[in-house]
Amino acid sequence: QVQLVESGGGLVQPGGSLRLSCATSGSDFRINIMGWYRQAPGKQRELVARITPGGSTIHADSVKGRFTISRVNAKSTVYLQMNSLKPEDTAVYYCNAWPKPGSWGQGTQVTVSS
Repeated sequence: QVQLVESGGGLVQPGGSLRLSCATSGSDFRINIMGWYRQAPGKQRELVARITPGGSTIHADSVKGRFTISRVNAKSTVYLQMNSLKPEDTAVYYCNAWPKPGSWGQGTQVTVSS
């Protein structure tokens, strides 16, 4: 069974930075396209960024130039470096496979507020 454990969230002021981590187990991580998703209160979950096994990335327009997704296949871990954070980035952040996500982990809360 696939397990996803997200970490690294917290409370940060606007303009600040956070680095999220997602440790995975129970799947063939090396062949999966992985994504970071987020869900803000009252909104649908959305894809923030995705990365292929070879390292090609796509970022949503709302985070382009501020967020960077990366992965270390040997560690079955995917990261999200978030810079220049804005209040509208406040959400619970999840990692999962793309385009067909499996069971979701608990996510990690990111709150951007002064």
